[in-house]
This record gives sequence, structure tokens and C-alpha cells, in this order.
Amino acid sequence: MFDLSAIGIAYGSLLMLGLLILLLLTGMQLAFVTGLVALIFTIGWFGVDAMPLITSRMYSFVGAYVFLAVPMFVLMAALLDRSGIAVDLFDAMKKVARKLRGGVAVQTLIVAVILASMSGVIGGETVLLGILALPQMLRLGYNRKLAIGTTCAGGALGTMMPPSIVLIIYGMTASVSIGELFKAAFLPASILAGCYVAYVLIRCYLNPSLAPLPTAEEMAADDERDINYMKALFFPGLTVVIVLGSIYTGIASVTEASALGVVGIMLSALIRGELNFEMIRDSAKATMQTCGMIIWIGIGASALVGVYNLMGGIDFVESVILSLSDGHVMTTVLIMMVILLVLGMFLDWVGVALLTMPIFVPIITNLGLDPIWFGVVFCLNMQVSFLSPPFGPAAFYLKSVAPKDISLGEIFSALVPFIVLQILVLALVIIFPQLALWWQ
Repeated sequence: MFDLSAIGIAYGSLLMLGLLILLLLTGMQLAFVTGLVALIFTIGWFGVDAMPLITSRMYSFVGAYVFLAVPMFVLMAALLDRSGIAVDLFDAMKKVARKLRGGVAVQTLIVAVILASMSGVIGGETVLLGILALPQMLRLGYNRKLAIGTTCAGGALGTMMPPSIVLIIYGMTASVSIGELFKAAFLPASILAGCYVAYVLIRCYLNPSLAPLPTAEEMAADDERDINYMKALFFPGLTVVIVLGSIYTGIASVTEASALGVVGIMLSALIRGELNFEMIRDSAKATMQTCGMIIWIGIGASALVGVYNLMGGIDFVESVILSLSDGHVMTTVLIMMVILLVLGMFLDWVGVALLTMPIFVPIITNLGLDPIWFGVVFCLNMQVSFLSPPFGPAAFYLKSVAPKDISLGEIFSALVPFIVLQILVLALVIIFPQLALWWQ
């Protein structure tokens, strides 16, 4: 059998990268691509006797206790999608914000922040806002691009806002405290949401035609609707307090808080008279599908990174990046940012995190930088990738529920100002690390 180790780590890295790209172009799923490449290089580099390396890496990934938080938060999002909690929340906020120029767009962003603070999953939020908010804004005569961009960017805030699953996966991969990551991400996530709101308000102030105010007849119709504000606002608020409050105060770990959140959503749905067998069954099925995808990608990526590490790949990548940056710390970070942004345009965030963080985090630590801060920076990178063409998943989620006359190209063009805002906040966190380390 051909000995791959004879070609050296430099050519071995190029061969591994080329094989990954080639197999991905065939349409094979990322999880199976990474697993197959890991298998090929394990046998070709170390021999058949090294096969237990792959199984041990798989076990270490799926056996992590904190990983239990992922299905719990996904289940929270699934239950939330199938209950009327989000609908009531949107209706209540609509009545409060209707007299503000651009109020429905601002309300959409506020609801997005609350939903993100309850579940940390972007797919369901984007679809939910696409069903609730986008038709409302289009019916009221809002500018199409403003309405589309606000809905899609707001729905993707779950990437940054604790309890973000992106932060959980990063914490697992980088072996850092997920509770500290949540604290670190809170202020940058709030700044990003605030930038979205400021952008909407400024644009609507400068050009009132972008967001017409509702007519007297429409306000009267809303007034006739019987909205129980206590019911609409109490349950979402309670869930946010239970989940984030228990983590920030140290009462519960992230895993325990995620379980409390599921119980809170289920009790809320029960009190509202919405909990039934079909709701639980469909939520469980959706959770299994999402978590199955994450687990398979994680298994393949962790096996590949483990093999590459044993090949000496991490030391090789570190030497390459440091030579390109000439040892300058900020240049090194910027090179990593470019790599993450490019990968994020083509790969799922789970794959990007599990493939790059085991390599990047040791470099960051050796440079004397805080891995908690880098986790927030990574999360902001993934926030950009969720909206960026050609494969920005948030745009595809919105397209699945948007009116048929809204094209994917129009969605991506509407997201350009929000991508600029994301890059601006990313730059701020890189230049001023204390924005992420404010709590220390």
C-alpha cells in the first residue's frame, strides 16, 4: 500500500484539501466526505493498525456531557415554532410599535432578539418571521428590500445571541466554558441588534416612503383584536429569565438550563392549551433530524482533525499562518478571519467550527489571546456566513416561505447593508476585545 507519509506534511495537507474539495463537488454530504478522507489518511499515513484512532475521536465527541444542551435547545425551538407563543408575542409588539416610523420592522427585530434568547437556533426563527412579519410589512407598503433584509437578518440573530448553539459547539471544540462564552457574546450580540434597529430607524427617518404608517382603519382593526398582553409577553420573558438567568447567576449549568427551558416551553404550551401529542411528536422528529445532521458532521470532522493533528498538521498550519503574518498578532487574526469567511460561504457552520477551531484555537492561545474572545469573533464570522451568497442558509430559509415573486437574488441583495453592519461589529470586537470581555 502506498505510504502517504512519504510525501511530507506540506504536500499531504494539499492532497487532503484537494480530496475534500473533489468529493464535495460530487455532491457527497460533508459528514461522509470528512469521514472518508479521515479513513484514507489514517490508513495511508499510519497503517491499518491506527484505525482505533478514528473510533476514539468519534467517542470523545459524542460523549461530551455539554453536548446534551444542543438537542435541548433545538427541541425548545421546535416546540416554540409549533406553539402560538411567537404569534402572540408578534401581535402584542405590533400594537405597541405601530405609531413609530418603521415600527413593524423594529418590532420584528425585537421579537427576533427575544426568540433568539429563548432557543439559539436560526432556521426556525427565520421561517417564523418570514411567515409572521414579512407579509405584514409588504402589506403595509414597506420597501421590499428593507422588509426582506430585516426579516432575514433578524431571524439569523440566533447565531450570536445566547444561548446560541454555535457558541456551544465552539465551547466543546475549544474546551472553554460555555457559560463564559454566553456572557462574552451578550454585549456584541446586543450591539449588532442595536445596529440593525438604528439602521432601520435612520433610513425610515431620511426616507419616510420606505415605511408608511398604518392607516386609521388598520389601527382600528388592530384595536378590535383581543390581545392578552400579559399572556403574550409573560411566557417568552419567563423562558428567557429561566434559561439565561440560571446560567449567568451560576444556579444551573448550560445543560441544566437547556432542560429547564424545554420544561418552561412545555408548561407554557400546556397552560395555553396548545400542548398535545402531535406537537410533541413533530417537535421530537424535527429535533432528531437537526441533531442527527450535527452529530454526523461532528463525527466526520473530529475524526479528520484528529488524524491531521497526528500527522503534524496543526504545527504546519501554525507555521504557515505565522510566516504569512510575519509574526504580527493582528495580521494572524485577520488571516484566520478571511479563511473563516471564505469557508463559511461554502460549508455548514458546524463543519467550519469542527474543522478549523482545533487548529486555530491553539494558535490563538500561543499568541496570548483569549479563546473566549476568539469564540465571539468566530461567532460573528458565522453570522456573516449565514447571510452571504452563494450558500447563505438564512436566505434559503426565508425563500422557502417568502412570496413566490421574491427571488433568491433579491433576498441576497437586500441583505448587503446588514452584512456590512455585521462586518462593522466584527471589526469593533477585534479592535476592542473588551466588548467581549466586559464581564471579566
